[in-house]
Amino acid sequence: MLVVIELPEKLPLLTKFSIMALNRRNFLFLLGATTTAASLGYFSSKASAQPLQLLTGDEESEDSEVFQLPPLPYEYDALEPYIDAETMRFHHDKHHAGYTKKLNAAINKHSELKNMSAEDLLRQIARLPEDIRATIRNNGGGYVNHKMFWEIMSPDGGGEPIGAIATAINSNFGSFDNFKEQFNAAGSSRFGSGWAWLVLSRDGKLKTLNTLNQDSPLMEGMYPIMGNDVWEHAYYLKYRNDRGAYLQQWWNVVNWEEINRRFEQASATV
Repeated sequence: MLVVIELPEKLPLLTKFSIMALNRRNFLFLLGATTTAASLGYFSSKASAQPLQLLTGDEESEDSEVFQLPPLPYEYDALEPYIDAETMRFHHDKHHAGYTKKLNAAINKHSELKNMSAEDLLRQIARLPEDIRATIRNNGGGYVNHKMFWEIMSPDGGGEPIGAIATAINSNFGSFDNFKEQFNAAGSSRFGSGWAWLVLSRDGKLKTLNTLNQDSPLMEGMYPIMGNDVWEHAYYLKYRNDRGAYLQQWWNVVNWEEINRRFEQASATV
């Protein structure tokens, strides 16, 4: 709460009622400020027009939001008929927003971590303070995984890989069809909630795998090139319990240009 008090040219005696209106700390602050100002001759007619703002002690600085919810790079209905608008709206505005909020709340408990990226927090998950480690694992993972997820999908997606990632897929899996089969198997075999991944491992090879919940390959020293969310909230409104149908249809929105960019970026660091 902010209290604004106009100081007149001649400050009258404070009445008992006025004193009761102020808490003890602010009354002493006001009394000290008034005495000092009066002794310095600050109570001119010009100065009296300036309000004095006092803090009542009810204010608390708001926790900063280091991580912001990224906007979708397209409209909610842009990926239809493969992913419906209602799913996209809830997935982004509720689930991803929830991960973002909880990640910020955890970071606000340890200000020394605020200069770290969300990706670096996951890479160093074992070194984080124990009281927020699980929260960062779940919500930091959710934040990073979904940020990638929106970017590797596009209304103009689908088709086959392009560029360096196409060559690497053929080299590591034999063919694009073999890769798709292995990737879908990773998604369908994940019991419960999780992700299917194409990752670049430390030895520079591409691998498919799946992870539990919002766990990120970053925690294992691998770089996620692409990933498909197989939590039920990603597909249940349209596909119900048919995860296999969702996995098959998802290839129609895959953004190979962005995936190729991620692969080239990761390859430069191996």
